[in-house]
Amino acid sequence: MGWLWAIIVGFVLGLLAKAIIPGKQHSPLWLTTICGILGALAGNAIARGLGVAETKGIDWSRHIFQLVAAIIIVFFVDMLYTATLGKRRKRKYDERV
Repeated sequence: MGWLWAIIVGFVLGLLAKAIIPGKQHSPLWLTTICGILGALAGNAIARGLGVAETKGIDWSRHIFQLVAAIIIVFFVDMLYTATLGKRRKRKYDERV
């Protein structure tokens, strides 16, 4: 059941990160979900390192760290994805000409 929650949380964090980042992102949904999962793991590690991973009630600080990490990861992965996508499109165009 843990892997299912990881996918759900990663999906939600990835979509929130895409909504917060200005402009259009070209990365597919599966890649956004993986970035969200990585953001959740990184945010948990940061919160644990700062000693705020386990608090009474809702762990708002941990969730903020997760979201910020997901935003950073989605931003950079989308930049890499868009750059490689542009190179692939240019190569296909050059082959046709």
